[in-house]
Amino acid sequence: MITYVVPTRNRPDVLRETLRGIEALGDHARSGGAEVIVVDNASEPAANVPRALANGVTIDLVRRTQNEGASARNFAALHADPASDWIVMLDDDSYPLDLNFVESLQGQPRDVGAVSADIFLGASPEAITGREQGGLPEVFIGCGVAIRRSLFVALGGYDHRFNYYAEEYDLAARILLAGYRVVFDQSFRVLHRKVTTGRDMNTILSRLVRNNGWVMQRYAPEPVRREQIRSMRQRYRQIAEMENALSGFSIGLRELARTIGRQPRTPMSMELWKRFTGRAAVREGLAWNLALRGVRSAALVEEGKNAPEIRAAMCELGIAEVPPDRAEALVVGTLSPGPMLDAQERLAHDPRVVTPWRVGNQASALPRAA
Repeated sequence: MITYVVPTRNRPDVLRETLRGIEALGDHARSGGAEVIVVDNASEPAANVPRALANGVTIDLVRRTQNEGASARNFAALHADPASDWIVMLDDDSYPLDLNFVESLQGQPRDVGAVSADIFLGASPEAITGREQGGLPEVFIGCGVAIRRSLFVALGGYDHRFNYYAEEYDLAARILLAGYRVVFDQSFRVLHRKVTTGRDMNTILSRLVRNNGWVMQRYAPEPVRREQIRSMRQRYRQIAEMENALSGFSIGLRELARTIGRQPRTPMSMELWKRFTGRAAVREGLAWNLALRGVRSAALVEEGKNAPEIRAAMCELGIAEVPPDRAEALVVGTLSPGPMLDAQERLAHDPRVVTPWRVGNQASALPRAA
C-alpha cells in the first residue's frame, strides 16, 4: 500500500486539480491500495476535500492550526495506514503521471530509503516544458519522492525549523547517515505545475541562505565545512542580485549568524559526504562513461552549480578538461537530474555527449576511443 501526502495552504483550486490528477491514475490494486492524506496548513477558509476519489482512493484531511511548512507532512505520516509501505510526497500542485513507479517501489532493495522522481514542469501532461531544477543523485525534491514510511517516522520526518527550502537536503543527509541510499528512478514520473501563488523571492532567499547554511554546519566534515558555507553564501548572493532580493539575502545571513552555533553537528565521513554532494556518483559515472572507454579529454557543457564537483572527479580520473572543439567527450555540467537529462536530450545530436552520473542502468553511447 502507498500513501500520497499532499500539504496545502490557501490554494483550493490548485489542490482540486491535483486530486483530479491522482484520480486519473485509476485503480491502485497492484500497489495493494492507496490513500491520500491532505494536510491543511491553516488555510483560510479551511480546506474541503471529498472522502474518496472516483478510483476508490480514500482521502483523509489533517488540519493544522498554524502554517508548519514542510514539517506538516510529518503529521500525515503519523496518520497513514499502518499497512502503507511508502509515503509518496507531493505538493498541492504535483501528482504522478502514471502508476509505473509502483512496481519499482515494490522491488527496491531494503537499503533504499527513498526514491526520487523524474519531475516534469508544465500546466498539464500535454503541455510539459521541461524538468524541475534542484536535487542531486542522492538528494530528492520534496514535490516528488517516495520514502519508506517506517524510516520517515523513525527519523522524525522533516525538521520543522526549516519551514520550506533545503529541508529535503537535511532529511536526505539523515537518511544516508542511517545507512540507507537514495535512488533516482525515471519510471517514477511526476508533473509539477509549479503554481507561484504566495511565493516571495525575498522570503525564499532568506530561507535558502539560512537553511543551506544549517545543512553545511550540521553535516559537512570539518576540513570542508567553512569552505562549503562560504561558497554557499557567494552563490546565493549572486542569485539575490539577479532576482532583486538582496534584502531577503541579508535577512537570511543575519539569521544564519544568529543560529548557526546552535545547530547539532553530525558530520559525515568524507566518503559519505562525497555521496551526499554527488562526487561519488560523478566519479563512478565518469569512470563508466569515459575512463573505462579510454577517453582522456572532455569539455563541460551547460554548466550548473555542481560543475566544481564534476571537474574534481575528472581530475581524480586523469581526464583533461579541454575546449569543446578538441574534446573527445562533452560532459553535461550539472548534477541535478532534471537539468542534466534536459541538457542530454537537447544535445542528443552530438554523440560525444554524456551525463556525469548514471541514471539507473544508463550507459553512454560514446564509442570507445581508438
